[in-house]
Formats: sequence, structure tokens, C-alpha cells
Amino acid sequence: MIQPGTVYIVGAGPGGIDYLTVQGHDLLQQAECLVYDALVDEGLLGLLPRGCDRINVGKRGGQPSTAQSDINQLLVRLALEGRQVVRLKSGDPFIFGRTAAEVQALREAGCPVEVVPGVSSALAAPLLAGIPLTDPVWSHGFGVFTAHDPDLLDWPTLARLHTLVLLMGSRHLEEIVHRLRQNGCRGDMPVAIIRWGGHSQQQVWEGTLLTIRQVTRGENLSPCVIVFGEVVRLRRYLGASQVQNSKFKTQNSESTPYCPPPSSTSPLSSKTILITRAAEQSSAFADLLTAQGATVVDLPALEMRSPSSWAGLDGAIAALPTFHWLILSSANAVNFFVDRLLEQGKDLRALSALKIAVVGRKTAAVLRKRGLMPDFIPPDFVADSLVDHFPEAVVGQRLLFPRVESGGREVLVQEFTAAGAEVVEVAAYESGCPEVPDAAALAALKNGRVDVITFASSKTVVHTAQLLELGLGAGWREVLKGVAIASIGPKTSDSCREILGRVDIEPAEYTLDGLTEAIAAWASASLG
Repeated sequence: MIQPGTVYIVGAGPGGIDYLTVQGHDLLQQAECLVYDALVDEGLLGLLPRGCDRINVGKRGGQPSTAQSDINQLLVRLALEGRQVVRLKSGDPFIFGRTAAEVQALREAGCPVEVVPGVSSALAAPLLAGIPLTDPVWSHGFGVFTAHDPDLLDWPTLARLHTLVLLMGSRHLEEIVHRLRQNGCRGDMPVAIIRWGGHSQQQVWEGTLLTIRQVTRGENLSPCVIVFGEVVRLRRYLGASQVQNSKFKTQNSESTPYCPPPSSTSPLSSKTILITRAAEQSSAFADLLTAQGATVVDLPALEMRSPSSWAGLDGAIAALPTFHWLILSSANAVNFFVDRLLEQGKDLRALSALKIAVVGRKTAAVLRKRGLMPDFIPPDFVADSLVDHFPEAVVGQRLLFPRVESGGREVLVQEFTAAGAEVVEVAAYESGCPEVPDAAALAALKNGRVDVITFASSKTVVHTAQLLELGLGAGWREVLKGVAIASIGPKTSDSCREILGRVDIEPAEYTLDGLTEAIAAWASASLG
């Protein structure tokens, strides 16, 4: 009587031989028969010994596949013939596979079976795209789900996760985006789609919940892993994986190459800098300072919110053909305007007849990231300069100005109106003060660890004072006595002097790059 052979159910990992376990490697070299899925890298078949039978059972969504019951029977038959069988599955055998049914069928038939783990694409694909699934600040955990049938998922729960990883979701991308938005996820939530993660043809697309369909329109996304969450932003400077795997192709916007750690002789290498910023925004400023060797502590001092009513902006979007220019004075204005445009069922073609003017390089960069090019950027990065250097006469022109609902400066509207333009102001977003100050930032200030505190707008100055008084009490100004105050430009500096009593650092160029250089120069001078 023939003794049944052993069936080894092996996880192939996400791609080629680099990500195969040693045990899986050895078993492939000894296999008498291979039963494998369509997603398995063909390069692994080169490990098989001469004479090994190879049986492709498909198992790829949307394409012809062998029925699971037939695969179960096939494995049993091969084992009962006394053959050593390797059942090779992409990723890990028990992650969204039907391994349990195969194990059960083999055991019921009295056939020995062993399961060999593999590296799941849910973990490997984000890593190989430079995206960490957990982070001390951005993500305390993650969830992995299959989106093969969106109706089976608990979307309210998924929408609350710091980081969400979806497999088998390429055919349902529009439905996934709709469900997450419906359950409270922000339109600017970062999204990355990694196709063929771990293979030589790996591709990465990056966008937001509202733009990802536009970014990937017309692309074949299958097979892919989709990552939702703030950790996607970290691939901008966690580029080591991309360098080590330079064979991989990326389709993302604006990836920053990996840079070596800064020298200990950098002027900011011993400095701790407190950044006041919007709570929801990834801080490019922090990246600039970190690259100079600084330790960065965040104090969220602004919360960006929807306006009290969308009526004005929705009416302006409906009337876009009546405008000549679109004026965008901040990155927030860009994002909230474009997000609302997309939510209204329109796309960027609706802006084809408009010229676009922006204030500042950062605003221009965000505009480009959203798929639009500015027609005019003034030489100085303040709103006053936009009016002074506008490229054409505005008499009789109709200008659309989406802006913060309250607290914005009126000079732009007043001067354009005085020059003969019709300026239509609409509330695109609102900014407010967070209810609770960040505990880590307060501790750093109380313990005397902060060397510089930075401000990029007048509102951050006002809100920081409120937060420090709330967290430190009436004597909060004493805590700032040994801390240098850095302001991005004249208007913010006026607020610093009015509320904080002084300004120690102000750049010649009113940008984050300029402010970084000014802080580095201050640090060098203090060392000298």
C-alpha cells in the first residue's frame, strides 16, 4: 500500500525569491509536484527540480480559476499517490486564502499536511513603498481587510482606524472611497495604491481620498494593496526601501529621495524647535528642520474645519464659467476648494477657462500636487504682492476668492476692488483653536528643552497664547523667556510683538525654506 505523501502549503511571499522563507526555498527544491496560484512569481518556478509536475490553478479575482472543491480533491489525489506536494500560495497561506478548506480535506483523507508561513503582501507592499503601518505619532495600529465584497465590511469601524490596509480592492475603489467619506473620513486623507508589491513591475500611486480616482484613472491597478492614513505621508522622507529596491517603478507625486542623517556639526544638531501648525497637516517644515539635525516638537495650534455653510462656495462652483481668475492664497484654500469641486461631481476640466493666481511657493506646490498649474505667482510671498504685481489690468474682471471664513486679511479684496475688479469672496474653510494643548509640547516648554518656537501665521500666535495659558496658567510668558521666537514674515511678526512682546528671528524670504535658513543662521551665530 502506498503511503500518502505530505502536502506542504507554502506562503510564497509578495514577490520573487528575495521574500521567500528559507523553508519554502528548500521545499520547492525537493517538490515532486507543484500546485500554484496565478499571483505566484514565475521566478520561483526556477527552483523546482527537473521532472516536477506543475499545475496552475489560477485563483485570481475576475479571471478563470479552478473551483476550490476541485483544488481540494486534486491535493488529496496527489498526496494519495505518495507524492511530495508543494501547494504554493501568494503572500501568507492564511491571509485571505482558502487554506483551511484544503487542510480540512487533506486531514479527512488521512494525508499529512504542513503549513509554512509566508510574508503577506499586506505587510510587505507598504514597506517596499516606504510606508510604515505604525508610527508613534500618526498610527498606533492598523487593520487589514479584503475589499472583495464591500457590503461585508463594517465601514463605520474602518473609518475610525488610524491606518487601513485593503486587499482585493482595485475593482471597488470608487465604492471604497464613497463608503469612507460617508462615514466621516476627511477628503484629504492620504491614500497609496501599491500594484505588484515586491515584484520588479511594482508601481505606486499616491493621492487623497478625493483625488485617488483621478490620479489612477485609466490605470490597471490589479493586483494591489491600498493604504489609507496619515502614514502615507511618511514615504516622502522614509525613502530607504525605495533606494534599496531601485528596480521598482513609482507613479507617485513628488517623492523625496532618501538622505543620509545630518552631520553632528550642523548648527541645529543640538537644538529643539517647537513648531506651531495646523493639527491635520503633515509638516514639511519639520522635515526641513530635521534634515538640518534639529529635534522637532509639534504644538498643533490650528484646526482646519468646514465652513459654517457651503452655500457660497457651491454657488461659485456652479457659476465657474462667469469668472476670469481664481485666487488662492493658501494651501488650505487649494485643498478645500478642489475637494469641494470634486464632491460636487465635477473635475478639473471645470476650471479650464479660468486663470489661477496663488500666493507663495507652498501654495503653488500644493496646487500642482492636485493636478493644476498656477498662471501667476507674485515675486514676494504675501497677499499684498499679488495685487502689486498682478500680470494684467483687472478692470471689469470677475475674481473668485475662496478663503478662510473668518480672520483673514482684507487688503487683497480691498485693493482689487479699488482697481476695478469684482471680487467674489466665498468661505472655503474655517480655522479654529484646538480645545486641548498638546501635553508633550507643554512638557518640553516647562522642562526648558525648547530653544526656538516658530510661527507661520498670525492665527498660530493668537492660538498658541491661548493654549499656553490654558495649559501653563497665568505665568506662561515666563516659560518663553529663554526661547527664541521665530516668525515667517512681517504680519506674523506684528502679532508676535503684540502678544509675545518680541521677535528674534525673521527670514528675508517669507517661506518655510527661508525660515529654516534664518533659524540655522541664528543657531550658528549663537554657537559663535
